[in-house]
Amino acid sequence: MRKLVYYVATTLDGYIAGPDGGDPSAEDYFPLTPDVIQFIIDHYPETLPGPAREARGLDGPGKVFDTVLEGRASYEIGLEAGLSDAYPHLRHLVFSTTLESQNAAVEIVRGDALARVRRLKAEAGQDVWLVGGGTLAHSLLPEIDRLVLKQHRSIIGSGIPLFSGPFQAHMFQPVHENLLESGMRVLTYDRA
Repeated sequence: MRKLVYYVATTLDGYIAGPDGGDPSAEDYFPLTPDVIQFIIDHYPETLPGPAREARGLDGPGKVFDTVLEGRASYEIGLEAGLSDAYPHLRHLVFSTTLESQNAAVEIVRGDALARVRRLKAEAGQDVWLVGGGTLAHSLLPEIDRLVLKQHRSIIGSGIPLFSGPFQAHMFQPVHENLLESGMRVLTYDRA
């Protein structure tokens, strides 16, 4: 069975974006240093947006993922950058009750997110990448099999949390850690 993997950048205090919810990769508290970019290219090249992949000469299937899931606010970051499908190399689903389709290749999911993800996990294929945001991640928490947290060495005090919703206790077991030269740690946890 495919895994649902929440692969996301976070601050030390557990935020995936600032209070304005804008593009976190454009902020100095999530620096895209050469070692971070190389880590992504080496391990998760399919998580780079289409234009970045083209600029680096990357093509072909993903190493880990063939499907990407986003909440409305995360998807709108790409729209603001002029990308109606930031990941044309992946099957792309956006979860929103209000968003109108911007690209025929992007599936808008309006119904039960957990049920849709359970069906995706039962299909053949590579793992499923959850981009965010925090509200969608919280709603899918019962189905998340793995966390891959690109933990930057910043603290921002407030913003969009890694998981945003009512109290739920779930346990994960640490399985791997990479410390990059820039100080970013990549922490991998599997559901306990």
